[in-house]
Amino acid sequence: MLSVKASIIHTGRKVFENGCLNWQDGTIAGISAPPRGDVAGRYPVVTPAFIDPHCHIGMERAGEPSAEGEANEKMESIVVLADALDSVQMDDDSFRESIEAGVLYSCVVPGSGNILGGRSAVLRNYAATTSDALVGRAGIKAAVGYNPMSTREWKGKRPYTRMGAMALLREKLHEVKDKILQGKDRKKNGEKEFSREDEVLRDVLLGEEILRVHVHKSDDMESVLRLTDEFRETDPRFRMRLSMEHAGDVHSPEIYRKLKERSIPVVYGPMDSFPYKVELKHESWRNLKHLLDSGVEYGLMTDHPVILQRMLFHQLRWFLRCGLDKDRAIQVVTRQNARILGLDPFLGTLEEGKWASFVCWNGDPFDLSSYPVAVYGEGRLLFSEDRSAGA
Repeated sequence: MLSVKASIIHTGRKVFENGCLNWQDGTIAGISAPPRGDVAGRYPVVTPAFIDPHCHIGMERAGEPSAEGEANEKMESIVVLADALDSVQMDDDSFRESIEAGVLYSCVVPGSGNILGGRSAVLRNYAATTSDALVGRAGIKAAVGYNPMSTREWKGKRPYTRMGAMALLREKLHEVKDKILQGKDRKKNGEKEFSREDEVLRDVLLGEEILRVHVHKSDDMESVLRLTDEFRETDPRFRMRLSMEHAGDVHSPEIYRKLKERSIPVVYGPMDSFPYKVELKHESWRNLKHLLDSGVEYGLMTDHPVILQRMLFHQLRWFLRCGLDKDRAIQVVTRQNARILGLDPFLGTLEEGKWASFVCWNGDPFDLSSYPVAVYGEGRLLFSEDRSAGA
């Protein structure tokens, strides 16, 4: 068994002072006053590893021309069977920088040029290959608003307006819905009248697969809510599960209240990017107050490379400015992001039985002069700056 001593341990649920984090075989064995094992280091602060719930790391790669980016598939507007994992390359230098910043897990999603872009992949940033990196899945990517209608020059059937994008999405979902109601998803004479694409969208319609919707504006969110109501009213089995991703232009609280009533989480951000399009004309860090006051479940993304993943933690300064204390702010990029992605059984908090993935700091993480000096992933030392050990 190994232990680290710390003046402050943020577990993701509470704060311990002058304690020891203990782990064995990659799993946390608890927090104690005296260490239970050999002491691997002494640090001012320890936090859980950070999780980025929405990004394109490994798809849009550092040092490569934008023409080689793979976040968007331009052959068609609806590509349900695309898998983000197939375009990730683990030799992207951004993974190394993320590890040094304490960001050890990424939910990589296809880009937002497609109305339906494909399957997400939750990854270990520190794995050697994509197969070893894969932790699990966290839904199917969809996009509404400006982005899908901006891809007119791409191949396939493309929308020119918001209503056109919603029409294509509605058309595809109704096509699958009708097959389900006609029983075509069941085998007949040993054969199915149901494609693999249909199977994925059936799972979306039945709420067995979450639909992760790229959306910035309140009225675009309203369009998505109307769409889900349309299917639920057709047949109560069709209860789509959603997450709303980005929400950068939302500048009043009403839509968040509706999302809270429907238990729809928001993956917010990124907060430090330039508002480069009209649908972000109301973007401001001050909008964050509406999110926090609403009580809706939320997490925080980078949308890497829109802002670099290594900057995930630094966005939390706006949460402090809006009234969160330091421990609650840390929980946003640990426990809350883990919960939204379904990772909370083994990540997000430093509790017994969970993965020993944590970050050791040379001071208060919110001090501009502080930085990680040791980073552990599943009990393995991934990064260290020896000169700060024992601080």
